[in-house]
Amino acid sequence: MTADHAITVRGLTKVFGDRTVVDHVDMDVPRGAIYGFLGPNGSGKTTTIRMMCGLLTPDKGTGHCLGYDIRTNANQIKENVGYMTQKFSLYEDLTIRENLDFIARMYRVPRRRARVAKALDDLGLADRAGQLAGTLSGGWKQRLALAACMIHDPALLLLDEPTAGVDPKARRDFWDEIRRLSAAGVTVLVSTHYMDEAVQCDFIAYIAYGKKLIAGPSRDIPSMIGLHTWRVTGPDISALESELKREKAVGQVARFGHVLHVSGTDAEALAELSARHAAKGTHSWVRKEAELEEAFIYLMAGATDNFRGPAE
Repeated sequence: MTADHAITVRGLTKVFGDRTVVDHVDMDVPRGAIYGFLGPNGSGKTTTIRMMCGLLTPDKGTGHCLGYDIRTNANQIKENVGYMTQKFSLYEDLTIRENLDFIARMYRVPRRRARVAKALDDLGLADRAGQLAGTLSGGWKQRLALAACMIHDPALLLLDEPTAGVDPKARRDFWDEIRRLSAAGVTVLVSTHYMDEAVQCDFIAYIAYGKKLIAGPSRDIPSMIGLHTWRVTGPDISALESELKREKAVGQVARFGHVLHVSGTDAEALAELSARHAAKGTHSWVRKEAELEEAFIYLMAGATDNFRGPAE
């Protein structure tokens, strides 16, 4: 493990019964990065993250997290990790302030009252400090959960489907705060299968069938897949969409309103297809750089949830 990496793991493997939920995963997570773990439900994302952070012991594999061995120093790692679960897990019959004070006591936070007051201010919760947690909307519960995760100033933050069920403004506010934490040096791991969360990440690892299929900087993922895309506009776009899905050169057709993004991995075949259709004069075909949205749809469409049953 180098000083530039918050986490380095090799060969992480976890088996539940006859299922290999995580299969020999290698990973390097840069310090201060927002690192997204993408894939369908049940693909092993959360299990991988838990092993990487010493929260779950792997059956095979080695690694270090924040300089600690994930097998032998799990308790030290936990002291430096904030974990925000998908489901709100704080006490709904306590106020916002009482919840934060309780979590601060658990972590033996020095100058506890001052730290709680700072957390309330940082997340815009001060005016609601006396409100019962159970009466908060989804967005405010999310803020409280994040404040609780960060009350002990962890170096590593784990987010499990963090913006599920919240409105767009609350989602934007949440990610503004996550980027602020990342800029301050906090490493953030995000488990998600939502595109609007994936595009917020600096790095992405795509996991399916328990295996890491691809990983790298978000901006590089489309080129790593070898994806090429054309932007198509014109009349009767639905009929054209159905027609294009039957073409061999087309790997996927993603619709964005009245625009089609037609993608594939064979650039030459796709160019020939676009020329043939453009010659008809009914639609405009413009080559565009494949972006993360197209790559994400392409990966999701090609993956099958092979772990049907209980969630990971």
